[in-house]
Amino acid sequence: MKKKIYYHETDCGGVVYYANYLKFLEEARTEFFTEKGFSIKELADSGTMFVVARQEIDYKAPSVYGDVLDINSKVVEMSAVKIVFENEIYNQNNLLISKAKTILVCVDKNLKPKAIPDSIRSSFS
Repeated sequence: MKKKIYYHETDCGGVVYYANYLKFLEEARTEFFTEKGFSIKELADSGTMFVVARQEIDYKAPSVYGDVLDINSKVVEMSAVKIVFENEIYNQNNLLISKAKTILVCVDKNLKPKAIPDSIRSSFS
């Protein structure tokens, strides 16, 4: 996923505010689901939601106002209720900006763990 950095995403020094990377990762996961043929909204409406259970991120270099980031997402592990994503974020010069690992847990409308639907499991493996 490509992400252009706007002024409002930076701090007073023009560097991307560190917590904004969490939003970028969320957007990349949503796009990943979409590319696999799944709408996050439609899944939620039908009672299948994913919540972040754990987030790890290593910041390797700063990104700044005007950069265009390439956020690469891949599934590296899946269990009955868990999906593990790994992400790498590069800038337009192919400089590694950050590496991240996100653990999602599938839950129902009451936020209780539930099995990941087979359609998702087969599309993500």
